[in-house]
Amino acid sequence: MNKNIVLIIDSASTVTLDFIKQENVIGIGINCSYKGKDVIDDFGEEFNRKEFYKALKSGEMPTTSQINSFRFEEVFKPLVKEGKSIIYISLGGALSGTVDSARMAVENIKEEYANVDISVIDSMSASLGEGLLGYYAYEMMKQGKTKDEIVDFLEEAKTRTHAFFTVNDLSHLKRGGRISSSAAVVGSLLNVKPILYINHEGRIVSYSKTRGTKKAIATLVEKFKDNINPDEKITVAISYGDNYEDGKLLEEAIRKFDNVEKIITNEEGTIITSHTGPDMVGLFFMGKLREKI
Repeated sequence: MNKNIVLIIDSASTVTLDFIKQENVIGIGINCSYKGKDVIDDFGEEFNRKEFYKALKSGEMPTTSQINSFRFEEVFKPLVKEGKSIIYISLGGALSGTVDSARMAVENIKEEYANVDISVIDSMSASLGEGLLGYYAYEMMKQGKTKDEIVDFLEEAKTRTHAFFTVNDLSHLKRGGRISSSAAVVGSLLNVKPILYINHEGRIVSYSKTRGTKKAIATLVEKFKDNINPDEKITVAISYGDNYEDGKLLEEAIRKFDNVEKIITNEEGTIITSHTGPDMVGLFFMGKLREKI
């Protein structure tokens, strides 16, 4: 284990609570406002996700806000004083200004301290697309890899990290400007399930549309098959909201692929479901280069 490296990741990554409690890993929560109060996503440690899902289903429309540079400085500075090398993996810059706040914090710290060794990685993704990078980085830390080796890997790997997902409630995507109001109304009436994708620029785009949950999951599996390198052993990540059964259906389908070595699953927290709604399923994996759509 390279104990001089500290891995930091934010709560938009959907990594498990067990992951951030490991040695030399720090989780930093993103703020969410709903029902007139501000909460920090704590990776599921104390915050009741089921109550949050219930609020979403009752029509609550929460908002999220990026982590500011001051919070990053509070996390980074003590580690810099200890002489640690830091890798921070961020929610994609096309989706949030969080990565810019982290970079600003690094510049501020460099004005105060010498020999600052902090690398900020824009995951160009979200949820377990970001989280997968964290899992791989930690495995490399355990293997004793250097910080430069890990950073080089992450910068290359993120271009091959795919994120597909589908949602049940289109109103949250409408509010975020991902689909039009008319499309949301028609889609809800016709049981349309959009397949969304985080493209090569780190932006969420509409990939295709299906009708019904089973067809949506079948489409996710099809896109998985199209984008993997079949001869490579891979780790796959699956996320879900208040629809565990749908996540399980997807997991069972993915397990049928011989080259799938490991599947990581986790329930989504407040940050992602604030934008997707409470019922969503996400599929994340490394394979070919991300599609340019």
